[in-house]
Parts: sequence; C-alpha cells; structure tokens
Amino acid sequence: MTQPAISAEHLARSFGPTRALVDVSFEVPTGSVCALLGRNGAGKTTAVRILTTLLAADGGKAQVAGFDVFSQADKVRTRIGVTGQTATMDELLTGAENLEIIGRFCHLGAAESRLRAGRLLRDFDLVDAKDRLVRKYSGGMRRRLDLAASLIADPEVLFLDEPTTGLDPISRSEMWAAIRALVGRGTTVLLTTQYLDEADQLADTIVVVDRGLVVAHGTPEQLKASIGRPHVRVTLRDLDRTGLEAVRGLLGAEAEIRGLSVTAPAVGGLATLGEMVAGLERLGLPIYEVGLEHPSLDEVFTTVTTR
Repeated sequence: MTQPAISAEHLARSFGPTRALVDVSFEVPTGSVCALLGRNGAGKTTAVRILTTLLAADGGKAQVAGFDVFSQADKVRTRIGVTGQTATMDELLTGAENLEIIGRFCHLGAAESRLRAGRLLRDFDLVDAKDRLVRKYSGGMRRRLDLAASLIADPEVLFLDEPTTGLDPISRSEMWAAIRALVGRGTTVLLTTQYLDEADQLADTIVVVDRGLVVAHGTPEQLKASIGRPHVRVTLRDLDRTGLEAVRGLLGAEAEIRGLSVTAPAVGGLATLGEMVAGLERLGLPIYEVGLEHPSLDEVFTTVTTR
C-alpha cells in the first residue's frame, strides 16, 4: 500500500483557553488534491501551520512526504512548498530576480536557480513580465508568481492557503489550470479555500473542520450524497390554478412549487426525471426547462458546520 503524502493523527493545539484544534485526523494520497474547508476560526490555518513545521502541536502526530513533522522538521521543509494568503514577493525586484533569489536560498546555485526560474516563468505565463518590477504586477500575476516561487525547489507536497482569494474569474481559472497541471506531474496539494466551487472543481478529497474537529471527510460526490437525495427541477412555461392542482396530484406532497418551478425528490435518479416529464406532458403542461440536481457542497458545508 502506498504511503500517504500527508498523514495527521489526533492533532491538538490550544492558544491559552482557546482550543484551535481538538482532534484532527486525515490522510492525503500521493498525487492528489485535498481541500481543507471550514468557517473562519475553525482550525484550518492552525492545521496547515503544524503540517508545514511552522507551529508545534500539543498532541497527536503527523507525517509529510514520509517524514515526521516534529522530529524530522528539516527533512519535511526540503520537500514542501507553501503559498500563503498574501503575496510575499519583493516588490522592488523583478519577477525573475525574485525567483532566482529564492532558488539561491534553497541552495540550488546561480545557474540552476536561473534555469528553474526561467522554466517556471514560462509555465505560469510570466515570461513577458519577467523583467518588470513586481509592484507593477496585477493581483493575478502576483499570485502566479507566488505559486511559481513555492515550486522553485520542486517540492513533493504543496500547501496552498486560499490561493485565489481576491482574484477575478479569469485569474482564478488560470490558477486552477496551474494547480491541475502540477497534480498531473505528481505533486500532492493541500488546499484551503473559502470558495466551495473551487473545492468541487479541484479536490479529490475534502476535509471539513469545525471547532477544531473533523466533521466530514470524503470525495465531493460522497459528501453530497451523504446529506440528501437528488431532485428533479422542472420549469414550466405556464401554470394556472387547474394545472397547479394537477401537478400536486401527480407529484404528491413532497413536491415543491414556486411560481413556474416544480421540484420533487428523484428517488430513481434519471428514471424519476423521465417519469416526471412524461407525467407533465400527459397533463398537457408545456415544459420550458428540466434537470436533475444533486446536493451542492454549499449544502454539505452548511449542514455539517451547523449541527
């Protein structure tokens, strides 16, 4: 069995009387993306700081890239990359200079630092801006440069703390593409994000933390399935009082009707969808739009963090 890239077991951490982490356990398989979700103050950042050797834990144990986070912190640091919530590049240097200096800090040597900086600038579409001062970069360019900097030492495991916060939709899409490309090359990613659609798009597994505890863990599909059944939603072109009574008679008490929109549980999935459409057509009700809807991650998040 392949060893997980990240393993956390019963992590606990308090700050005075405040228990940031009570009992957090999860694993991240090698070459996958795990999204760590939670409300503000749930313990996400504390967990990431422990896993990246920036903070000691009060209890529990953890391994990253096969090494103990506490007793082998120096080995862990040589195998990880970290991108924080805010840009950390020197604004008075160019993009290329920033990357080359970080490479030198990683003991790569001048020639290798220059080589890797050039490759990363190409990978993140920053070649045209490589000789421009970072203070003249857009927000999206800065975030891409931050991500490139975290990869200069070719890490096995990458920690991304809300990497797309504040970015416009196009820049977010570009960042998603960059993350997917990294995972395609074998990098393991632990991602914290406030955007549930981002977790749905990128994550192979999701861990939801609330009040210092793991309250949900699984694939996006598993989590959605755990909180409810799919629904059929039909939008009609017209619905008078007679039609309304006919719809209620067809679909029963569980149907929800709001204006021209009709929603009902889809116990049989697509089969239920077909039966509902056929029934409405028999009633002579004109259908404008129809679809099968599954519970969203927003619903999962709200459900598991308000229990």
